[in-house]
Amino acid sequence: MRDLRISLVQGATRWHDPAGNRDYYGHLIASLRGITDLVLLPETFTSGFSNDAIGDAETMDGPTVGWIREQAAKLGAAVAGSVQLRTDDGVFNRLLFATPDGELQTYDKRHLFRYAKEHERYAAGRERLTVEWKGWRICPMVCYDLRFPVFSRNRFDVERPGALDFDLLLYVANWPAARAYPWKTLLRARAIENLCYVAGLNRVGSDGNGLSYSGDSAVIDFLGHPISECTDEEVVVTTTLQAAELAAHRERFPAMLDGDSFELR
Repeated sequence: MRDLRISLVQGATRWHDPAGNRDYYGHLIASLRGITDLVLLPETFTSGFSNDAIGDAETMDGPTVGWIREQAAKLGAAVAGSVQLRTDDGVFNRLLFATPDGELQTYDKRHLFRYAKEHERYAAGRERLTVEWKGWRICPMVCYDLRFPVFSRNRFDVERPGALDFDLLLYVANWPAARAYPWKTLLRARAIENLCYVAGLNRVGSDGNGLSYSGDSAVIDFLGHPISECTDEEVVVTTTLQAAELAAHRERFPAMLDGDSFELR
């Protein structure tokens, strides 16, 4: 593993405006070419978090999948964010992880936000995803997943012999300002318990449902310390994750060797 540069793109997503959001986020990330390895966009970055956006859900052959692949190629970096995508099995809140070589991997949000009735209209994913990028093992998740630590548990000697499943845990979100304290607290908890870096990317502004978003995007180290933190404004910030420091912490404090075995259903 070498050090990894990660960029948080904390924007004010336009309400139900896929083309406008592609232009907006494309403008925000255009200057990142050559200075980052991984770009994070918010949850449902083409529409905002809306049950009504299901009617305009694209397919995997639609413009947003093509757009995110194009952005990864232009930037020479991986680009990740979630959108509503329609398949034969329903419409998923699907995270796309695109790399410059044209590869695209996906993760479907497992935990649907019952409080906003997301579970009544969208289909839930089942499987966790681990992506290999630049020598790092990365586990991307979506918003409400943050509240479920078992699903994000970093297991030892399961996916990799003699090692932890992943090195970096990602959360892309539309997390309202009213619940900002849990967002900030749980990002730190996930980093500490999983002996990994955590990056949480949230949006700012307000949406068509009248909800306000305070951003609070952050990159957290394995001790729960923030390496970078955003406030409530539109911002693009790039942070370097130190591979050697992560390895040294795991060697010095090998809590993973005492973890519980479990089966997830």
